[in-house]
Amino acid sequence: MPILVIMRHGESQANRDNIFTGWSDVALTQKGVAQAHSAGKVIAATGIQFTDVHTSFLKRAIITTNIVLDEIGQNYIAEHKSWRLNERHYGGLRGKNKLAVKDQVGAKQLKIWRRSFTVVPPRLTKRDEDPRYDRYGVKIPLAESLEMTMDRLIPYWVDQIAPQLLGGKNQLIVAHGSTLRALIKFLENVSDDEIPNIEVPNGKPIKYEFDDRLNIIRKEFMTK
Repeated sequence: MPILVIMRHGESQANRDNIFTGWSDVALTQKGVAQAHSAGKVIAATGIQFTDVHTSFLKRAIITTNIVLDEIGQNYIAEHKSWRLNERHYGGLRGKNKLAVKDQVGAKQLKIWRRSFTVVPPRLTKRDEDPRYDRYGVKIPLAESLEMTMDRLIPYWVDQIAPQLLGGKNQLIVAHGSTLRALIKFLENVSDDEIPNIEVPNGKPIKYEFDDRLNIIRKEFMTK
């Protein structure tokens, strides 16, 4: 039975400060570093051997990945980075404090922007440029809904992760709250109405066991 472990990066400075981040690069806090070490110890205790780890282009996920690999003693496995695993792009909300936005537009509108599957938050008026994406011909979004995030994530799942699992090779994904919510929606066939209730906490691994057709046999929230 192939195994997939997914986890959100440790607490970032933006998480701590309650700020919309998206594709902006922010560091982990000391708490986030500790969460990554703790998650690595939890995974190590299971003895799972991975052949690949997949993460985003953002350092909060990359640093978490490296800490986890060190804790599980599997620094040697193939490490794949993809923009498709980046956090959802929050557009014009980026860099803003969530409580301040709530005061401006109200709790209902804020919840729609944050948790709805199809609604796109206010878009940027100008597209960002960044050499890490330019080299791959990727246009940074002006803003994304969770649906748009899922649309760019699933091709990576189909092309890069699912074939490895079908070959019996255990996989590890270290990514972001929204990309993992999108993946959970896809894997578990979560409805559009139910996905707003799905939360993926920082630094808490989730283990999936599949049959040989990638039907979920068991899901487990990994804890000490």
